[in-house]
Amino acid sequence: MKKNIGTIDRIIRLLLAIVVIMLYVTGSITGFTAIILGILAIVFVITSLIGFCPLYVPFKISTIGKSK
Repeated sequence: MKKNIGTIDRIIRLLLAIVVIMLYVTGSITGFTAIILGILAIVFVITSLIGFCPLYVPFKISTIGKSK
């Protein structure tokens, strides 16, 4: 499993997960919306921690910068 998520992508994913958590904690999102966004937040955290996104593979996307 080759890493395909760069640093900026990882930070954005973590920030989005934090926003979803804060929305849930404050009661801004509830019910089905909270469940779906919660699952998405978990996926964002996991993919940012391991540095690999399976959805990027079929499209041959990589946000890791090229070294000189």
